[in-house]
Amino acid sequence: MGEAIAFYTLSMLILFFAVMVVTTKDTVHSVLFLVLDFLFVAALYVLLEAPFLAAIQILVYAGGIVVLYLFVVMLVNLKRPPEAHQDPHRRTKLGIGLSAAVLLELATVGLYQVVRPAPALPTVTMPVTGNTEQVGWMLYTSYLIPFEIASMLLLVGMIGAIVLAKREL
Repeated sequence: MGEAIAFYTLSMLILFFAVMVVTTKDTVHSVLFLVLDFLFVAALYVLLEAPFLAAIQILVYAGGIVVLYLFVVMLVNLKRPPEAHQDPHRRTKLGIGLSAAVLLELATVGLYQVVRPAPALPTVTMPVTGNTEQVGWMLYTSYLIPFEIASMLLLVGMIGAIVLAKREL
């Protein structure tokens, strides 16, 4: 019972800080809310008995990525007034229609899972015992293809950033 209360409390705090990141006017406060959000996600990982993921969440996201965001926010001149330009090519109705289509698709998939649940798969025992070893085992066996696709997407993004940066020089 206590774990369920802690889980729902952490989940509500994560959602609250995520909404605060998006809705606050001050960008520095937005980054600080993002730090708090990442820390509560790490606490949720601890609650779910995944201390390795919690440590990585704190070190990589709350430590590294958010500090980078904070430097960028503080180096960019944000005191200038907003531009009065409106993009005439913006397709608001198309965006709303595509968002509704994706939401409908997610609702259909969720309803299909409730009506017709997946058959239970036999449990496979892993030859490793520790949490870190289990993450590595799953990453390089069951999730090898998504892991490789993510690494290729990151590589393409890095090459694109280099090309765009060189173009401005």
